[in-house]
Amino acid sequence: MAIKFKSQATGDLVMVQATAQAVLQLLGKSADGPGIIEPADMPQALAALRAASDEVVQPPEDDDHPAPAFPDEVVSLRKRAYPLAQMIERALAEGKPIVWGV
Repeated sequence: MAIKFKSQATGDLVMVQATAQAVLQLLGKSADGPGIIEPADMPQALAALRAASDEVVQPPEDDDHPAPAFPDEVVSLRKRAYPLAQMIERALAEGKPIVWGV
């Protein structure tokens, strides 16, 4: 099952439910029903996503030679949360909320 995030400031963003639940849990929200991130709450949401991402993923030791990506490589929460962070930044810039489950 998928969760669709919507905002008048951006296109729709679709995440699988497990990923959406993990990301929304970081924000103190739930994917179980309709929800909203108001523009006033977006700076805190961005800070929470960035703080969690830093804890989950270690930067590569050598930026000129990143580690190879393998098909069975685990995708970090940092990579999975990035599209929502971008959506939040754009919605915040335009003062529009983000909703899901509606």
